[in-house]
Amino acid sequence: MATKETKAQRVERLKREKNPWEALDEIRGFARNGFPAIPPEWLGTYMRWWGVYTQGDGAGVLGGQNGEGKALPYFMVRIRVPNGILRSEQVRAVADLSRRFGRGVADITVRQNFQLHWVTPDALPEVLETLDRIGLTTLGACGDVVRNITGCPVAGLDANEICDPSPLAIEASRLLAGNAEFYNLPRKFKVSLTGCRDWCSYPEINDVGLTAVTRTFRGESETGFSLRVGGGLSTDPHLAVRLNVFVRWNQVVDAIRGVAELFRRATTLREHRERARLKFLFLREGWNAEGFQTELENVVGFKFDPAESEPAPHDVYRDHIGIHPQKQEGLNFVGAAVLRGRVSSEQLQAAAELSERFGSGDLRTTVMQNLLIVNVPHKNTEPLARELTDLGFPVQASPFVRGTIACSGTEFCKLAITETKGFSRWLTEELDDRLPGFDQDLKLHVTGCPNSCGQHWIADIGLEGKKLKVDGKLVDAYYFCLGGAVGALQSIARPVGYRCSAQEVPDAIERLLRAYRTMREPGENLRRYFARHSNEELRQFLAGQQVAPVERDQPAAPVPHAVEG
Repeated sequence: MATKETKAQRVERLKREKNPWEALDEIRGFARNGFPAIPPEWLGTYMRWWGVYTQGDGAGVLGGQNGEGKALPYFMVRIRVPNGILRSEQVRAVADLSRRFGRGVADITVRQNFQLHWVTPDALPEVLETLDRIGLTTLGACGDVVRNITGCPVAGLDANEICDPSPLAIEASRLLAGNAEFYNLPRKFKVSLTGCRDWCSYPEINDVGLTAVTRTFRGESETGFSLRVGGGLSTDPHLAVRLNVFVRWNQVVDAIRGVAELFRRATTLREHRERARLKFLFLREGWNAEGFQTELENVVGFKFDPAESEPAPHDVYRDHIGIHPQKQEGLNFVGAAVLRGRVSSEQLQAAAELSERFGSGDLRTTVMQNLLIVNVPHKNTEPLARELTDLGFPVQASPFVRGTIACSGTEFCKLAITETKGFSRWLTEELDDRLPGFDQDLKLHVTGCPNSCGQHWIADIGLEGKKLKVDGKLVDAYYFCLGGAVGALQSIARPVGYRCSAQEVPDAIERLLRAYRTMREPGENLRRYFARHSNEELRQFLAGQQVAPVERDQPAAPVPHAVEG
């Protein structure tokens, strides 16, 4: 009797049989023949290489079976935006695609992408062709490939940056997106490259994280990069490991390609889809920084210079929100908070027009799902800030609005357990009403399942979606993870054993933050406050009384890794 093919074996077989990037004509055929004609291997696997995946029916994972919910005959389409760099005509085109094919809805994702919803098979060719005409693509926005390469959104503009490596990010993106050599990796592969002192693109949670550093070499100053590898969140969070290397400017693309090549060769990572990320070489295969560096140097064919010391940032938000001077005299960039990353086609259209009216027509997206308009003369900053705020994108946002991130949730995602976007908006409104004038930077991340697309493991307050039975009915609920951070105080958030219904979450957070304001030591921020309290104490703050710990209630079956932005 033949052994049943595992999920990993099936995906690996499908990848060996076809490079989806070479099969655009098949997508055009699906457009003519409709959703029912699309084969399962395209719906479940190949479409993702084109940044396209099926949209859930609103019930999330509980509406289906085997860890995945039911799909509607619509697609989510993710648009790759390297380094978050956009022109107004591109934003206007995305707004138009959203209006015509996506019911006027779009999202900014945690990898600086745009994501459309409600796209039908017959619309796909026009969407792809329109994006190609304006210099954007969906290639590699999903799938077992190099995902969108993220970087500082104000690279080349920030008056305080170390350097502008955005040309390197764009070069690496062109090299790897659509490159047949790298269409078949074991799993998704994420790269962050930044010259920003705030490390605003989260190198700590990427497979490859490059951060600018300066050294004195042969009597002269030279800018290069530190290299971290193996970062990632999901159900097994792991902060990236720093190698003892100084990556010179002309070695950056080779280093990125070299790590991707090492990942491609790691055949043991192809045996289980749930353990296929680069981080599992460290978590399960016994690799360490020294061994990884040796293997990488063998692949690239040269030895790196030893690493230089570098200070890790203390900044919490890393979001560039507000009005800030550029290095170009007389110009500023204006960063606005986009709560939950959700935008309408009308808002996108208006933002494009504002960028032209008040600036140079240049915009940027951020990994905190926000939007920036750059190259704004001094006299235009305040009028622009007022118009952005009127548009629903506040430039001076409360800590709750500014610090909140949310994944797609059950509204669109087949893997989600809870609705997140509407919940996040309601939650921030409640907290603003209950705790006016709250004076601490705070990251509040909402994720609809254990996959951590909302990055709850690196948040001060991370909410992981669950279900609870209340009065005989299943309702949305959240499990609390506290004290996550990156940078100088990097730490994976602690599951503290407290869970409550979504309706009770504002009460719990209000009790927690009121206790913090009452009990904090002089100058003590939330990260240090959480660190000096036990899980039992934190549960008591959340619940308002002593309560026994509850398990995170992990599902019995492995949860498929989601396709976060």
